[in-house]
Amino acid sequence: MYNIFRLSNGLRIVVENIDYVNSVSVGLWVENGSRNENNLNNGISHFIEHMFFKGTNTRTSKQIAEAIEDVGGQINAFTGKEATCFYIKALDSHLELSLEVLSDMLFNSKFSADDIEKEKSVIIEEINMSEDQPEDVLSDLHSIAIWGDDSISMPILGSIDTVKSFSREKLIKYVSEYYIPENSVISIAGKINMNIIESIVSKYFGHWTSCNKVITKYSSPKILNNHLMKEKDIEQLHLSLGLIGIDTGNDDIYPMLLLNNMFGGGASSILFQKIREDLGLCYSIYSYISSFNNTGVLSIYTGLNSKYSVEVVSTIKDEIIKFSTIDITNEKLFKLKEQLKGNYILGLESTSSRMFSNGKSVLFLNKVKTPMDIITKVDSITKEDLNDVMNKTFTKGIQNSSFVGNNLDLDSLINIMESDSIAFKNKKSKRV
Repeated sequence: MYNIFRLSNGLRIVVENIDYVNSVSVGLWVENGSRNENNLNNGISHFIEHMFFKGTNTRTSKQIAEAIEDVGGQINAFTGKEATCFYIKALDSHLELSLEVLSDMLFNSKFSADDIEKEKSVIIEEINMSEDQPEDVLSDLHSIAIWGDDSISMPILGSIDTVKSFSREKLIKYVSEYYIPENSVISIAGKINMNIIESIVSKYFGHWTSCNKVITKYSSPKILNNHLMKEKDIEQLHLSLGLIGIDTGNDDIYPMLLLNNMFGGGASSILFQKIREDLGLCYSIYSYISSFNNTGVLSIYTGLNSKYSVEVVSTIKDEIIKFSTIDITNEKLFKLKEQLKGNYILGLESTSSRMFSNGKSVLFLNKVKTPMDIITKVDSITKEDLNDVMNKTFTKGIQNSSFVGNNLDLDSLINIMESDSIAFKNKKSKRV
């Protein structure tokens, strides 16, 4: 049973009652992330997420954790490009406690000068740790290749310089502007008394107001044709190739998910079978979809010995060309639908996954897509739908790329990717 309602202050609430479980997951979602930032404050959303756990007027940092962990629950948070989420999972008997703790963190966090300085050191170490992870470096580099100077390309962690620049005044001002009820959603999933849930949420969040409101609006960035390389003294070459994808809320996402599963979504996919199983050129290779407001991309990732880079990139391109002209039989289409539905339903087996799915859907689309809605969409996919989405995405070919490693002939790879294609007339390549 789903229920969506809005408090008088504009805060949206989505509740899913699952009466056969004994747990509840509660998430506070804010439509704010690195995409809302600029060159001067990049990383501030992630920094604020950390500061909410550093203590309130009534609880120390340790007491925030103990309030939930002492009753067997879990508390955590994450920051993305477009959203920040603080969430708690606990027994259903501790629903009100969960809401109270989240409200305490939101409204009463101290942002003490000492804690801010300590957290700067912590996050700088997190940035340094990320720099030691080639997959993280690759992801941030590919974002720049895809979107250039648009704010969506900014790293979630920010830079050491921007993190060092954060002051108490800057953090509090940012919270007052972006952490507002109109930009936010409370998502609750689990065993819930639907008769009293609205009054409980109103008790802790009904007074939430802000005078300095910044309603989130996102740009519509173009997918660019850039190729970027970052030298790093590591054993493997890590590469990411980008194709045009699907934006959030577009029903083309369903045939796109089906196509991605077939092309690079698992061990039975075309990419895995060809490049790992048949040719033995890598250990891991896969493709995945990233959908955002007004833009989207499909990325192909692999890590391999740089001496195989020309062969692998050439093979990937060849497989994309063959795949874009494939004739999918009705029998294969049925199997792909069953695979996609199975993956989706199995991914919703916990209250946490239901809370995440519902919260994100209401935050960006102002509606809940129920499991039955999704299954109906998948079942209705036709071969014509696949061909239409194929022409918008795979048929366009590789648009951009990023590489992290050494001993790479970038120009040769660019020539492979752009040959017989008009997509790269305005290409840019750069070593960073």
